[in-house]
Amino acid sequence: MKKFAVVLSGCGVYDGAEIHEATLTLLAIAQQGAMYEIFAPDMEQHHVINHLTGQEMPEKRNVLVESARIARGKIKPLSEFSPSGFDALIFPGGFGAAKNLSTVAFHGPDAKVNPDVEKAVKAMHAAGKPIGALCIAPALIAKILGNVEVTIGQDSGTAQAIEKMGGKHVKTTHGEVTVDKKNKIFTTPCYMLDATIVQIYEGARNVVNEIMLNV
Repeated sequence: MKKFAVVLSGCGVYDGAEIHEATLTLLAIAQQGAMYEIFAPDMEQHHVINHLTGQEMPEKRNVLVESARIARGKIKPLSEFSPSGFDALIFPGGFGAAKNLSTVAFHGPDAKVNPDVEKAVKAMHAAGKPIGALCIAPALIAKILGNVEVTIGQDSGTAQAIEKMGGKHVKTTHGEVTVDKKNKIFTTPCYMLDATIVQIYEGARNVVNEIMLNV
């Protein structure tokens, strides 16, 4: 049975992992008859957003603790990840990927990446194992690996940032997957487009399906 490592970035679209993308990715993995284990970096998240008002809140939260909400408590610190135990690595989106796992939301092509995230991605890439990314998460993959082909949909600003990072951006729409065969990178836009939850499921499912063909 193939095994995925799923990396979350908190809980909630504006300051963590996008919950629909995260949950539907887990569903897609299970539907393929594969297993998953969930990880998140043990770190303070950049900020906390009130998802009702969109306003920043005067409090602090931990990315691992918040991600545990989605994982129902079954989660490990990303520092414990080892590529030898997994066949694929996948990152759901949400602003947490660009605020917590990296600083893409603030610094664009000059972004920094969390050391545990960078280590995990580089290790899987060096092992020749597939890496998937949804929504804004492909930008951090481009930041780490440079010369890779990815998609975040059609947002020109983010696409330009990816190109400045050394990556190649492919314009896509709902459910489409950009496959970088050389680097085994699989990406889809999800909520980087104005999408329904059905379209999010299609994107998550299609990425997982493509990965399963390459593990």
